Amino acid sequence: MTALAARRPTTTGRIRQQQESAILDAAEPVFARAGFQGATMAEIALKAGLPKANLHYYFGTKVEVYRAVLSRILKLWLAETDRITGDAAPRDALTHYIEAKMRLSASHPDASRVFANELLHGAPEIGDYLRGELRNLVAAKAEVIESWIAAGKMAPVDPQHLFISLWALTQTYADFEAQVCAVLGRRQLSPLDYQRATGHVLQLVLRGCGLDNPTPQGSQPCST
Repeated sequence: MTALAARRPTTTGRIRQQQESAILDAAEPVFARAGFQGATMAEIALKAGLPKANLHYYFGTKVEVYRAVLSRILKLWLAETDRITGDAAPRDALTHYIEAKMRLSASHPDASRVFANELLHGAPEIGDYLRGELRNLVAAKAEVIESWIAAGKMAPVDPQHLFISLWALTQTYADFEAQVCAVLGRRQLSPLDYQRATGHVLQLVLRGCGLDNPTPQGSQPCST
């Protein structure tokens, strides 16, 4: 009985975590399609396969669900900056970051669209985060890039605008997929399309930074 009682909090916590993750998985495409204002708790519950009352047990309001979705997106994306450190090779670090961001655009397009919608509406929920934690993170990574430049490891670039450019180059394949598909003559982007796009973005950025351009594993440079 004591052992069972000791296990119960862990099991309960794991179940709660699984349920919350399933709810966020369901909420992401709802918010991506309808935006915050258009999304409803009833639609999220239906997408998650849960009674609406169960959804409210885990998240009291739509705002709570929305904030949790945004928080998960930011954690997913910002974790990929970890390799941008002073002792890393610039080419390797930037290649990893670009490839990771392109993979996330392919695997989590709705996450990118939710984030884009939030920004288009003035970032009402994450504005403080952007002006605080995100700004500080970019400033810290910009110092790393400046140290690479000072050491002659890469060509001079504006580090902050480099990040802004990287976000635009990678996230556009999710945020503006309809436009990209129209230009390429596709109904939807295939893994090969993403491989070629990744090769192109790498070539563009690494050459602009004065770095050699390795072909990423599984990627193909775009033909001219």
